Amino acid sequence: MFETINPATGTAGTPIPMLDAAGIEARVALAAHAYRHWRITALDERTALLAAIADAFDTNQAELAEIATREMGKTLKSALAEVQKCVGGLRYYAEHGPEFLQSTETSTATGRVVASWHPMGPVLAIMPWNFPYWQVVRFMAPTIMAGNVGLLKHASITQGVAAAIERMVADAGAPAGLFQNLAIKSDAVAALIDDDRIVAVTLTGSEGAGRNVAQAAGRALKKVVLELGGSDPFIVMPSADIEAAAKVAVTARNQNAGQSCICAKRMIVHADVYQQFMAEFTAGMRAAKVGDPMADDTDVGPLSSAEQRDTVLAQVADAKAQGATLLFGADQPAGAGAFLNPGVLVDIPRDAAILREEIFGPVAMVLKAGSLDEAIALANDIPFGLGSSIWTNDPAEQARFQRDIEAGMVAVNQMLASVPEAPFGGIKNSGHGRELGPWGMHEFMNLKAVLLKD
Repeated sequence: MFETINPATGTAGTPIPMLDAAGIEARVALAAHAYRHWRITALDERTALLAAIADAFDTNQAELAEIATREMGKTLKSALAEVQKCVGGLRYYAEHGPEFLQSTETSTATGRVVASWHPMGPVLAIMPWNFPYWQVVRFMAPTIMAGNVGLLKHASITQGVAAAIERMVADAGAPAGLFQNLAIKSDAVAALIDDDRIVAVTLTGSEGAGRNVAQAAGRALKKVVLELGGSDPFIVMPSADIEAAAKVAVTARNQNAGQSCICAKRMIVHADVYQQFMAEFTAGMRAAKVGDPMADDTDVGPLSSAEQRDTVLAQVADAKAQGATLLFGADQPAGAGAFLNPGVLVDIPRDAAILREEIFGPVAMVLKAGSLDEAIALANDIPFGLGSSIWTNDPAEQARFQRDIEAGMVAVNQMLASVPEAPFGGIKNSGHGRELGPWGMHEFMNLKAVLLKD
């Protein structure tokens, strides 16, 4: 059984049964059967189903949001926003999916080549708890549109969310087996990857989980997409609107209680505007309201679990032991629940371990840079390369950052966010492959060449 704990109260939820070996086999067999029919289903039927799933999410948004808040602690208002984001993502692929599947034709010396996109089969998705709906939908929507079928292994603490997503798909009229939740633990994943009926795997999670999945997929010669998090830089230069940058930095660090792979985690601020930025930023971090995630005025809910909170506390303690200064916060408020007050670390030694780790909680690291070159060097001096946010109104500086930041994504004068239209993913230890847009759909498709002689 999966035991869920409400991180805001510490109370246990309803236990959820796990699949046994026979249950897993039945679902994989059903997925393989569903694929044989879905792969040749007309595009207008696929788009109609995606639109119907979007309607189901929209109609049931209040219920879906409450499940996420109870299971992993995100504020209800952010959970509602996440569900609405899913509605938009599903409708995006319903509208644009057919054009992403268009064939292209090229002339050759002897005739023509037609390149066309074809589905591959059942795809296994291993998804985390931090954005429990959106992470799944940004895999599920292009999978269904492509003519593939999906099997979901969701995080242990969000099995209620996983069941709800499966129900939304079924209620929308999907054929049996098109999208199924596998209520299993991580130790069952390797055997699934090795199963010949599963053609590919995608994972969003920790670096360690990514290495394990990549090794299993490599042994089975299967395509894999990995999104493994990061420690994104938030760079502020003198020409920026400092007040706006500081305000966004607070949101970028505290969103989802700091539990986002693309949260701004390292604030790299030019020396000329460091004091001004810090005055605004620290005031905003201190003012963030920590509390009941069901309340409208709460800015920061609990972390996903007491274990996650303790991990962050240990990282902060280690940073202090290595010479960093904790200005304030990063401590537990009184009362029950896995809460953590937002905090700010400064004067961090360049060799401190925390600078090369991902902090999954509302604690910011602030670094001072004396020049553009130093800001870029600091930004790149990590094993990760997921996203970044750069704040400057100087066109030459913008061009340098866009060219030289080692990351899969760069946001200019705004907070980085995933959107259906843009490729999402990173480099280095942040993984490989892309989600969203046509790129995410094509990751798990066969680009077939047909050579025709004139």
